[in-house]
Amino acid sequence: MNPRNRNIIIAVIIVVIVAVGAFFAFGNKAKPAKAASKTVNIGIMSGIKQDDIIWKAVSKTAKDKYNITLKFTQFTDYTQPNAALANGDTDLNAFQHHAFLDAWNKANGNKLVALGNTFITPIHLYSSKVKSVSDIANGSTIAVPNDASNESRALYVLKSAGLINLSVSGDTLATVKDISSNPKHLVIKELDASQTARALDSVEAAVINTNYATAAKLTSDQSIFAEPVNKDSAQWINLIAAKKSDENNKVFKEVVEAYQSEATKAAIKEAYPHKEEIPAWDLKLK
Repeated sequence: MNPRNRNIIIAVIIVVIVAVGAFFAFGNKAKPAKAASKTVNIGIMSGIKQDDIIWKAVSKTAKDKYNITLKFTQFTDYTQPNAALANGDTDLNAFQHHAFLDAWNKANGNKLVALGNTFITPIHLYSSKVKSVSDIANGSTIAVPNDASNESRALYVLKSAGLINLSVSGDTLATVKDISSNPKHLVIKELDASQTARALDSVEAAVINTNYATAAKLTSDQSIFAEPVNKDSAQWINLIAAKKSDENNKVFKEVVEAYQSEATKAAIKEAYPHKEEIPAWDLKLK
C-alpha cells in the first residue's frame, strides 16, 4: 500500500474514533432528568365546596412549581387527623389552629409541630330563634364544641358577646368551670363540634366552627355575634402540621410554600367572598 494512502486511512480512522468517543462522551449524554414527582398525603376534614376550591389551587401550585402531587385523606371529626399523622397514616394535616395543636401535644407527648400558618376563620354565635345577643332569654341553652381548644374559644366568644365572664384570660384554655359570672343563667351544652349546627333547632344559640357552619348553609343573617380578630386571635390561626421528626423535611416545607401563595389568597377570596376565612400567613394582628 502506498505510504501516503496508508497515512490517510490511519488519519481517517483516528478521526472516526475521536468522533465516536466524543459522541458517547458528550453528544449522547442524556438530558437532565426531570425531578421525580413527589406525593404528599394531607389529612383534612371532610370536604366542602369552598375548601375544594382552595385545595385545588394549592394542588396546582404544588404540582406546577414543586412537582409535588397532593393527595388527601378526609376525616369526619377533630379527634382523628392528629392521631393519623402521629401514626404515619398521613404525611401532613391541615385542619386545626395553634391552640388545638398545643392542647393535643400536651395530652399526647408533643409529637407534632406547626410548619406554617394557613388561615383564620372568625367563629360565630348563630341562632335560628333570636336576632341579637340581647334577645337571648334567661335560662337559655347555648351549644358549644366539646373539644378542649374549641370549647375554650367558644367560651371566650360568649365572654366577648357579654353573656358570661371567665376567671381566666389570655391564651389560657377555659372550661365551663372557669365561668365566673353568668347573669342570664345560661346552660352551656357541650357537643361534638360536628353536631353544633344540627343542634340549632333545639337550643337558643350555638357557637359553630366555620367549616360546619358553611356545610350547614348557615347564613350571615343567622349570625348574632362574630369573634373579633386581633392580637389575641393568634392562637386561633390554622396551620399545616407535621410529625416532629419531619420538621425540616424539604418537600413538606414546599407544600407550605405552595399554600402560602397569591394563588391561594385568590382562591380563599373566591371561596369566601364575605371573609369568613382570612389568609393568615402574613396577617398583622393588632
